[in-house]
Amino acid sequence: MAGRIFAAPGDGLILQTPVYPPILRAASSIGLTREEAPLARRSDGSYAVDIDAFSAGIRERTRFFLLCNPHNPVGRVFTREELTSLAQVCLRRGLAIVSDEIHCELTLGGNRHTPIASLDPEIAERTITLMAPSKTFNLAGLKCSVAIIPNAALREKFVNGRIDLVQTVNVFGYTAAFAAYRDGQPWLDELLRYLEANRDFVADYVRARLPGVAMAPPEATYLAWLDCRNAGIPGGDPYTFFLEKARVALNDGALFGPGGAGHVRLNFGCPRSMLAKALDQMRDALTAGRPARV
Repeated sequence: MAGRIFAAPGDGLILQTPVYPPILRAASSIGLTREEAPLARRSDGSYAVDIDAFSAGIRERTRFFLLCNPHNPVGRVFTREELTSLAQVCLRRGLAIVSDEIHCELTLGGNRHTPIASLDPEIAERTITLMAPSKTFNLAGLKCSVAIIPNAALREKFVNGRIDLVQTVNVFGYTAAFAAYRDGQPWLDELLRYLEANRDFVADYVRARLPGVAMAPPEATYLAWLDCRNAGIPGGDPYTFFLEKARVALNDGALFGPGGAGHVRLNFGCPRSMLAKALDQMRDALTAGRPARV
C-alpha cells in the first residue's frame, strides 16, 4: 500500500466537492486523474458526507483520497461516524489517505476536530496528515507546515518524493511555529471567541438583510459559504455582481468545483467594523431598485 500513494501517470485521486481550489487542482498539477464525490446538501443548507457517492466515485485507477477536514469552503467538522465510513471504504478499496487538516484548531461552537488517522491504527498506517500553524496564527508567509506519517515505509516514500526540493523549514517559520504552539493558546482562545461572534453576526445579517442569500453557519474556519442562487442576481454570478455593484471582493464559488456555482466565500476573520461595512454594501447592492418591505 505504501508505495501506491506516489501514483504513476494515469492513476487518480478522489476528493469531495465543492472544495478549496488548490485541492481541486491537485490532480492536474501532478499528472493524475481526478474523481469527484459531491457532498450531500441537507435541508438547512449544511453539508454532509455522501458515502454512496464517495464509494461510487472510486475507480480502478484511484490510488488515494484527498480529504479536507475541517472542510474549506463549507465549514464542516466531519463527525467521527462520517470519517469512519470514509475510512472503511478506503480500507476496502486499498486507498491511501492524504488529509488536509490545516483548519483543525479553528473549530467553533463546541465542535471537536477528529483527525482521521486517530480512528484506528490500521487507518493511521495508510494516512498522511497535513497540518500547519499558518491559518490559526496567520503565519502563512513564513512557510512552515507539518506532515504526520506514522507508516515508516510511506514516510520514506514521502521524503524521497521531495528530493531536490527544500527539505526543511526556514528558521523564521520554525521559530514562529514553536512560539505559537508553546505560548499562543491564550491568544487563540480569544480569537475563537471573536470568530464565533463574527460568524453569528454574519449568519444573522444574511438571514435578516440579504434577500435570497442563504448560509449554514460553519462549524470551523473563518469562512462563510453564501448561497446566492435565489437572490435574483443577473447571470447568476454573485462574485462579479458584488465586486462591481458592492465593491466587495469575495471568492468565486465556481472555482471550488461542482456545486460551487452561484455561491461566494466570505472571510469573516477581520474586525467586525470591516465586516459590517462589507455586508452593508452587499445589502445595498442587492436591494437597489427593489420595492421596500412593509
